[in-house]
Amino acid sequence: MDESWVNSAERIGADLHLELSGPGGRRAALIRALREAVRSGRLAPGTRLPPYRSLAADLNVARNTVADAYAELVAEGWLTARQGSGTRVAERAEPLRHAARVPWKAPPRARGPRHDLRQGTPDASSFPRTAWLASYRRALQQAPNEVFGPGDPAGRVELREALTEYLARARGVRTEPGRIVICSGFAHALRLLFGQDRGGGGGVLRGPLAVEAYGLGFHRELLDTAGVRTVPLPLDERGAQVERLGRERAVLLTPAHQFPTGGPLDPARRAAVVDWARARGGVIVEDDYDGEFRYDRKPVGAVQGLDPERVIFVGSVSKSLSPALRLGWMVLPERYVDGVLAAKGEREAWVSVLDQLSLADFVSGGSYDRHVRRMRQRYRSRRDRLAAALAVHAPHVEVTGVAAGLHAVLRLPPGTERSTVKAAAWQGVALDGLAGFRHPDTAMAARDGLVVGYATPSEHAYEAALEALCGVLPPGE
Repeated sequence: MDESWVNSAERIGADLHLELSGPGGRRAALIRALREAVRSGRLAPGTRLPPYRSLAADLNVARNTVADAYAELVAEGWLTARQGSGTRVAERAEPLRHAARVPWKAPPRARGPRHDLRQGTPDASSFPRTAWLASYRRALQQAPNEVFGPGDPAGRVELREALTEYLARARGVRTEPGRIVICSGFAHALRLLFGQDRGGGGGVLRGPLAVEAYGLGFHRELLDTAGVRTVPLPLDERGAQVERLGRERAVLLTPAHQFPTGGPLDPARRAAVVDWARARGGVIVEDDYDGEFRYDRKPVGAVQGLDPERVIFVGSVSKSLSPALRLGWMVLPERYVDGVLAAKGEREAWVSVLDQLSLADFVSGGSYDRHVRRMRQRYRSRRDRLAAALAVHAPHVEVTGVAAGLHAVLRLPPGTERSTVKAAAWQGVALDGLAGFRHPDTAMAARDGLVVGYATPSEHAYEAALEALCGVLPPGE
């Protein structure tokens, strides 16, 4: 007969699971179980075992059975017994030497770059730990008991209400809490909208999907995995050429700050793409990845505000706070809400409910606004220092796309991008070449350039990173 006992840890300091099975009765089974626990190392030398009465009650065996088992193991040298000290695992009871007992060591990590100027990451050292901790504590203290049960796939209503107010005020978004679905970021939103498997199973949208000729390759790969064909739209100084939209039923845009080339979508084109969506019965997916950060221009509101029934607005805290939080949101036309929730599942499986409540407090209490204003000033200073360094050391390199966001595009002489990226890597400078963001099917002429993330380094490392960057740029003619 098999029986198990899990000790309350009151006396031995750790949970202990014993299985009583095999021939010979309860006493023999208990001896085997204890001996094996010591031999395997689950009971370390010096561990105090529970008193006879406690163990007997937990196992539903006679007290004498436990006493006899302890006595035999003491006689064999597995245990020791001393008046006032109880019964303990003998110090000389060595566990078996096997792989499971060898201390685990993390594999050696490749040494990272000395200077990280890759785009897409805010300054990790600037995360507002004190303010976030205060919000987390308040959220934890005030959380109702049902918070600790299965989560609502739509997300906590406290966060959706806070986002409704914030997005209306800061981004010109028109919505209500029932049309917001919390997700873990933009990539998660794409999976929910287009499906996670080839063929688009589980998504609410279908391809082909028009995209900007320059964009994040990871998003294109994700869409390709879902079986979604992407059709590139050429770019110019006014943004995506939306007049070239054809038979597509959806278009993915970064209208506040085109990624990665920079610049907002022209007002006339914003209106034109909404007209296209209305005429075609299509939808615009608006990636508002860094809309809070603008420097030399007036704020550019969301396209969603022009027609909430034709635009899916997606945002996150990945640039404003940290990508480690895995918190994002979709503002959906009413007709897509049920489909997205069905694709997400009956329970929240992606985003911590406590993190949602913390962000709700962080936003509604004003900490989010204060952090964004502080970081806007810091990133503007970094952008200005980048431009000043280039003006002195590489005046032939044009800097573009810097009126907003967390990165700049450096225009390079034709044919020099690949060698510059390689030289930078040799010097320990990590940065991205512009070619890596170009859609493989675009007819646009390739541009040589670098995408420099000036937000990524910590403040104390920034000057050295700028010096290293200037040192690898190609010389002027």
